[in-house]
Amino acid sequence: MTAANPQFLKFIDDNQDAFIKRLGEAVAIPSVSGDPAHRPDVHRMAEWLSEKLQSLGVKVESRPLGKQMLEGQELDLPPALLGELGNDPNKKTVLIYGHFDVQPASMSDGWLYPPFELTVDPKGTGKLFGRGSSDDKGPILGWVNVIEAHVKLGLEMPVNLKMCFEGMEESGSEGLDELISEEKDKFFKGVDCVCISDNYWLNTSTPCLTYGLRGIAYFKISVSGPARDLHSGVFGATVHEPMTDLVLLMSKLVTPEGQILVPGLMDLVEPLTEEERARYEAINATVKDFDDAVGAAITFSDDKVQTLMGRMRYPSLSLHGIEGAFYGAGCKTVIPAAVHGKFSIRLVPNLTLAGVTKLVCDYVNAEFAKIKTKSKMTVEMVHGGEPWVADPNHYNYRAAHKATEYVYGKAPDYTREGGSIPVTLSFADALGVNVLLLPMGRGDDGAHSTNEKLDTDNFIRGSKLLGTYLYELAASKE
Repeated sequence: MTAANPQFLKFIDDNQDAFIKRLGEAVAIPSVSGDPAHRPDVHRMAEWLSEKLQSLGVKVESRPLGKQMLEGQELDLPPALLGELGNDPNKKTVLIYGHFDVQPASMSDGWLYPPFELTVDPKGTGKLFGRGSSDDKGPILGWVNVIEAHVKLGLEMPVNLKMCFEGMEESGSEGLDELISEEKDKFFKGVDCVCISDNYWLNTSTPCLTYGLRGIAYFKISVSGPARDLHSGVFGATVHEPMTDLVLLMSKLVTPEGQILVPGLMDLVEPLTEEERARYEAINATVKDFDDAVGAAITFSDDKVQTLMGRMRYPSLSLHGIEGAFYGAGCKTVIPAAVHGKFSIRLVPNLTLAGVTKLVCDYVNAEFAKIKTKSKMTVEMVHGGEPWVADPNHYNYRAAHKATEYVYGKAPDYTREGGSIPVTLSFADALGVNVLLLPMGRGDDGAHSTNEKLDTDNFIRGSKLLGTYLYELAASKE
């Protein structure tokens, strides 16, 4: 049984074609936030979404977020849309978040179909191909589908809704943190919990609820020596080479088995509890799923739980590249004058940006001193975001669990993501409420990649899930 109104569920089924058509309209707007040429399209997308919401009775305020410099141009940031539907003091108030900007895409990247035209897979799989179909226009329109169903059926919404939709998520959510801080005691006042649908199932068959995200600390090590690039035949074996120093230094950061070598860092990780381990045991996944995802059998462990925890609950250190070094075809015999090594650490609870930065910088400086080189070195944290974890036993999660069981006929996996969604922590910290990540898409949707898609079944049942979650939320006890 479910608390959801059966008329609502039937409306979603009966209007599948209209919903897909509307998704096609959204995908057709190339709202690429990181490309100055498409900035007008991001503003157009904001206007399109605002009109759709207002036509359904949502009170929408378009909030300007200021300007930014991008590729030498001063551009207006896309507005954030603050929407409100209902203000009954006897109902719970849930804040929903989504973003209407997308990653770049072009046919030359390897797309099967034009990326800004929603294409129903001609093979009959029900896949809906198009940039933004899954990330994040499909989920936003899932909420629109829920609202439309209630308005056209004359049904009362089970909760009050507040909405925050932005157009800069794919480019760092510029201006959003400031807005959240400014409005925490104004527009966002009275919010009981938050729901974000901007992530994905772990696989293609089992829905999930996500209660944690790793943060990130991105570092750059710069090593310099001679005033200019040198010829190795003339100066080899006569000078200290920055590349040699850097490679040796980066080798001191992590082992081939993924063990982080920065002293004290792993000591900060919270001990694993039996309750948490049980959640990983229950996840419907295998090591083969990871092998299939990367295209080779190269996981560190053959144990499912260890592999899942490596992705979700433990920190990782990855080496990303060396800037300033020779690359490409040919046999250039240069000694680079200066090189920059880049690496990042994925953070988990208790590993703060400030704490990890100090540990890393102290360690790298100490290791560099051991090299006895005349090269110069600096290390800095370039950018980062804190980790986040929520209480999965909160009524917000219990409501989503019941809704998932009803809509999909199975219990959801409880997952923590290896990547970051910074706005999650922004809402949690500023509002002091529980935040739920309730995904619509599958693990193979290809967000940010070529041939991004959203399965029709996930779009339709996902819309039912979002609405059913609201009903279960209204019926839940705190």
